Amino acid sequence: MSIEQTLIQRSNNQCELCGATESLRVHQVLPSDGSAEQSIYICDTCENQIENPQTLNANHWRCLNDSMWSTTPAVQVISYRLLQALGNQELLDMMYLEDETKTWADAVKLIAGTTDEEGSTVHRDSNGTILQEGDTVTLIKDLDVKGANFTAKRGTIVKNIHLTDDAKFIEGKINGTQIVLVAAYMKKSL
Repeated sequence: MSIEQTLIQRSNNQCELCGATESLRVHQVLPSDGSAEQSIYICDTCENQIENPQTLNANHWRCLNDSMWSTTPAVQVISYRLLQALGNQELLDMMYLEDETKTWADAVKLIAGTTDEEGSTVHRDSNGTILQEGDTVTLIKDLDVKGANFTAKRGTIVKNIHLTDDAKFIEGKINGTQIVLVAAYMKKSL
């Protein structure tokens, strides 16, 4: 049986990431030996965004809420890499990978969300929205503030944020205290 036939059978002839049933193809999960175990069956939309991570559409990738629980290591690896690229720390914290699968997942990074074409650091919120200096964000979960003896509650608004050199972190004031916050635990306010 060919690799494609094996993947069609394994995936029930649908995209292993988003569930689409049209324009499906084999995608090797790098580094790969070209086997079915190191490949996934995905649609054009998923493949185009994986191949061009600067085009990641956070709304499309809500499907990762389901695919991250796949029992297929190759699907787990791609889900993990996409969640990292999207900066979705909440789902990453829930995800479990065997040591061998985690090593494979860490072997290649989808670096969307860390730098732009000019090499500048790009900060993204929990939905993948780009954050800019001075934006207002809302906390999406309770955060214990170490050294300040308080918990920043979910729904707290942080105005006039400052961007750091690390794409994972932003700075902002809560209760009059300037603190460093994980961008993945924020949602940009309009």
